[in-house]
Amino acid sequence: MTDGVCTARIVGEPLGGGDALGQGDAEEPASDLVGHLDRVFAARTIEEVWQLHCARMAAYGFDRLLYACTRFPGSRGFGDPEDALVIANMPAAYMKYYIDDGGFRHCPVVDWLSRNEGLLNWGDVYEWYLRGELRPAHRHAVERQAEFGMLHGFSIGFPARAPRTMAAIAICARDGLDQDDADAIWQAHERELMVINAAAHMCMSSLPQIGCGRQLTARQREVLQWVGEGKTVQDTATILGVTSATVEKHLRLAREALDVQTTPQAVLKAAFRNQLYVLAPAEPVQRRRARRWQHVRPG
Repeated sequence: MTDGVCTARIVGEPLGGGDALGQGDAEEPASDLVGHLDRVFAARTIEEVWQLHCARMAAYGFDRLLYACTRFPGSRGFGDPEDALVIANMPAAYMKYYIDDGGFRHCPVVDWLSRNEGLLNWGDVYEWYLRGELRPAHRHAVERQAEFGMLHGFSIGFPARAPRTMAAIAICARDGLDQDDADAIWQAHERELMVINAAAHMCMSSLPQIGCGRQLTARQREVLQWVGEGKTVQDTATILGVTSATVEKHLRLAREALDVQTTPQAVLKAAFRNQLYVLAPAEPVQRRRARRWQHVRPG
């Protein structure tokens, strides 16, 4: 469903088929809400969380999603998209316009999300457009959204958990549903929809961004971790049993991989990307849980 591409971005095609909840005989998604959340919180990768989330939202009738999390927004902008985690199952042509060509910088929804948290109904944005309340760049952005069929849905701005962070998700209704249909679905299932989107955000923003862009090697992560703990180059060399020159080499390669100028910047950026203290691949969580429970179950 999703394909990894260069930079911190995962792009796929919209999920197809099936009726929206309340539009036919679709199974009630909320009937197994706890089971869904259990699978999401047990996921070990961003891709796994994203696949679960896309399938869940499609069952409600929202089959085109775009999640973005940036930890380096400036006071006058949103930072470099290359430093952001952007995940979408929207058409490639739309992603090229919206992300690669910088269309998001003129989007009235993004402008609203930069100053607010919570739910934004896209119907309200279109009302602003019809009443002439948007500036020219924002009006043009709404018109481009219409060209791509991205008019009916919602956006959620998530609460910032740290300074200089932003995270939001765009939720577009599938073809054939208008804003009234989307509103009816949301009103009927608002609590579940807010919870599952918050859970997906919590997990994706905390998991390592592995497989996107240039990756740190295990040794590069190791030297950054020791430096981040206050060790000098010589201290790190002694701990690892290598020369200072070898430590310097790995620090230089880490700075290049992260596209920064200084080692403190590298430590900060790697930490923001959750690429430090990454656990080695382990046996599946469910197997480890089962083995632990075997010791406490009554005979």
